[in-house]
Amino acid sequence: MTIDRGRLADLRAREEASFRDAHPRSAALAGQAGDHLLGGVPMNWMARWSGAFPVFVAEAEGSRFTDVDGHTYVDLCLGDTGAMTGHARPFVTEALAAQASRGLTTMLPTEDAIWVAGELARRFGLPVWQLAMTATDANRFALRLARHLTGRPKVAVFDWCYHGTVDETFAVLDGEGRVVARPGSTGPAVDPATTTVVVPFNDVAALEAALAAGDVACVLAEPALTNIGIVLPEPGFHEALRALTRAAGTLLVIDETHTICAGPGGYTAAHGLEPDLLTIGKPIGGGVPAAAYGMTRDLADRLAAFVAEPETDVSGIGGTLTASALATAAVRATLSHTLLDEDYARTIPLAARWAEGVAAAIAEHGLSWHVQQLGCRAEYWFCPPPRDGAEAAAAVDHDLDSFMHLYALNRGILLTPFHNMALMAPTTTEADVDRHSEVFAEAVAELAAPG
Repeated sequence: MTIDRGRLADLRAREEASFRDAHPRSAALAGQAGDHLLGGVPMNWMARWSGAFPVFVAEAEGSRFTDVDGHTYVDLCLGDTGAMTGHARPFVTEALAAQASRGLTTMLPTEDAIWVAGELARRFGLPVWQLAMTATDANRFALRLARHLTGRPKVAVFDWCYHGTVDETFAVLDGEGRVVARPGSTGPAVDPATTTVVVPFNDVAALEAALAAGDVACVLAEPALTNIGIVLPEPGFHEALRALTRAAGTLLVIDETHTICAGPGGYTAAHGLEPDLLTIGKPIGGGVPAAAYGMTRDLADRLAAFVAEPETDVSGIGGTLTASALATAAVRATLSHTLLDEDYARTIPLAARWAEGVAAAIAEHGLSWHVQQLGCRAEYWFCPPPRDGAEAAAAVDHDLDSFMHLYALNRGILLTPFHNMALMAPTTTEADVDRHSEVFAEAVAELAAPG
């Protein structure tokens, strides 16, 4: 079936009118926000939600939130993984309240930090850890340490990867295979080709060639691409990645910030990866900003002199509020109560149920669309499954994205912006999933109906 673009435009206009009518309070707040917030939002990408203006949130709990106009939604976005444990879980809110009465930040360690490092070591298999404020920070710090340890100037990333707002990672390959700034990259500090080597995901030969020059300090990799859509590794890819980096004397950094959806120890534990460093952020604080990065004992020993240097506070690694008493209390409470085996035993089947519902509607109407699952995360594409990030980026259909998201939102379901992803929390129910399947099928049926 081919989508009638005229019909798509008409349906999109209808959904936009319905959205405006249903959200007068959000519309009014959006008007006020334009006076003092750049673009009318506190974070620039918040303007990218479907609809003429953002929905303003009044409260959130579990896998639902309510907006200022009184509408309640099934939240399948969950803060784009930041609220993957569910909103306002009592074990987190109680820990925060208790810590608040004892002080929030002192630049000194608390006992919780020892517990957190031990738990992260147990989950991910790397014995030594440091804390950070965000996964972006954790990735930046890991790259600095890799260059420090190897004496090499460059880092390697995969084409159309995402590792937060790390300058070196906003690089892609152009049509002639040259490293250029990623579209949308704002004010790059330097030409990314001076700092970064870019390799297509799943391309072992290109990776081997990139490492042959001997100037790459580390490869920073998501185990599966996620932010350009879910692109899974091909069989043998991770084994080749590990073997090639070891042969080249290049460190391997695995970013589990999104792929924690694969299990309690992320994709690394689920599939037996052996990184030199690992970064994690987003859900580990139960919604409180917190992140961490772990390393092998060998690297930790080699970094002992760095930690002892008197100038370590201006080394480019740190942050005054990093590892605060509040953040470490939140991480301890979160990892003590959730992101556990029993949670994934519930959420991964829910993602499979979501994917099955989407696939059934796609098949019914003969679409060449596809649905992909990674642990408790799933996503649909308007194309066959891509092999690498460039194929995924080329398949983006902004008009269809906008319609499908707004159609779902108008019927009480929030998907993740930028792509068509759903994430399952321990508080998500089968009824939530089935409601999405129903709404998705209705949207596809309307697109497929005769004009």
